[in-house]
Amino acid sequence: MSKTSQRRAGKGSGKAVGKGVGKRRRAREMAVQMLYQQELGGATLEQVFQTFDVDGYASEGSEDDAPKELAGGQESFSYARRLVEGTRAEQDEIDDLIRAHAENWRLERMPSIDRNILRLALYEMLRESAVPKVVIVDEAIELAKRFGSENSGRFVNGLLDGVLKSKAIGSEG
Repeated sequence: MSKTSQRRAGKGSGKAVGKGVGKRRRAREMAVQMLYQQELGGATLEQVFQTFDVDGYASEGSEDDAPKELAGGQESFSYARRLVEGTRAEQDEIDDLIRAHAENWRLERMPSIDRNILRLALYEMLRESAVPKVVIVDEAIELAKRFGSENSGRFVNGLLDGVLKSKAIGSEG
């Protein structure tokens, strides 16, 4: 994803990317974009990290908050990087979970953005125990609505809800 398209990826939301959101939400937005870029572009993770426009992403907010936003952007980027590296490292296990709960959907046929949002959310559910699972699901739904298609939010919600109900991942939180 080019630097310009990173900033424009928040299509239809009416919000500036990164404006008025917490560091973890911003990190998830960055992580989804990095996962998407890496999958479709074939770049290495290191190339994706080196070319991601953190300053441009963070500076989409108000000029009055620029220093604070840029500092928050670096913190968000660090968390995003951890999420991306973890998601890719656990991808086989995560993809098996998706396949097991995706009724009438082959993983390879899912829209790439939806697939990567699911991967990110499932990684967080598996390995980020400090974040309540209900928060992870809500954030994934918001990412899907923002970056995916008209039906992405419902699709992501349904699959993640199915995973939680199946007890494949502990449902506490």
